[in-house]
Amino acid sequence: MDLKAVKYSVDDEIATITLNRPHRKNAWTGRMHTEYRWVLANADEDSNVRVIVVTGEGRGFCVGADSKALEGHVEKGGYDPGTPDPLAEPGFGTSPEFDASFAYHFGLSKPVIAAINGPAAGVGLVLACYADIRFSVPAVKFTTAHGKLNFPAEYGLSWLLPRLIGLPAANDLLLTSRIFTSDEAHEIGLVNRLVKPEKLMEETYAYARMMKNSVSPASLRETKWQIYRDQHRDVATAVVESEKLLHEMSKQHDYKEGVKAFLEKRTPDWTGD
Repeated sequence: MDLKAVKYSVDDEIATITLNRPHRKNAWTGRMHTEYRWVLANADEDSNVRVIVVTGEGRGFCVGADSKALEGHVEKGGYDPGTPDPLAEPGFGTSPEFDASFAYHFGLSKPVIAAINGPAAGVGLVLACYADIRFSVPAVKFTTAHGKLNFPAEYGLSWLLPRLIGLPAANDLLLTSRIFTSDEAHEIGLVNRLVKPEKLMEETYAYARMMKNSVSPASLRETKWQIYRDQHRDVATAVVESEKLLHEMSKQHDYKEGVKAFLEKRTPDWTGD
């Protein structure tokens, strides 16, 4: 695919997806959505990728739907996503609950870290919330935005936000569409870490390297799937599934390597087997 709205690179087993419309603060378009799904699918299928980082080019992470696209919905008399059919399906097939727009992040076999370098609004905030870990620069503006456009809460955010920050805080953000800052987001647990702008990518990559070096690929994959599958099932089922995985994964090469590395006090040499 000829990429224009996103950039994609892989280095040291870390894939970086950069939203690339800086002149519009990376406002979301159908092309961006199409390209994002395509590169995300490629990253998930690439055996040389262990962790995925998502960020924005320039001064914004993603300020939501492009205003020209919003005007287009009015002219067409209804919502038009502006995407081709079919789209790439990253993460699809892991669990039926994940086979939908943005929920597909939960079906990915690799963790996603959002490096939020600027404002995140509407679908931009949705994208950040579907990441597994969120780092952000201080004092940038966030908003769910939908209420001011006569939209419903978008892309499952009404399901996701209460699970991330609790119902009272989620209700506040969803029912008012008010602007809040990344500092407040950090206080309520939506952002994992605040980082100075000049250190954002450095700290994000350091965290990604720590994650991929200390945790086996199979453990990252299965633990991620456990986390999101367990949002849909009871605790007994979660326990039974974990015991089944424990039995299966203890037979794998990386279990033996993990034990050996622990005893030898060294970094494991993971193979993914």
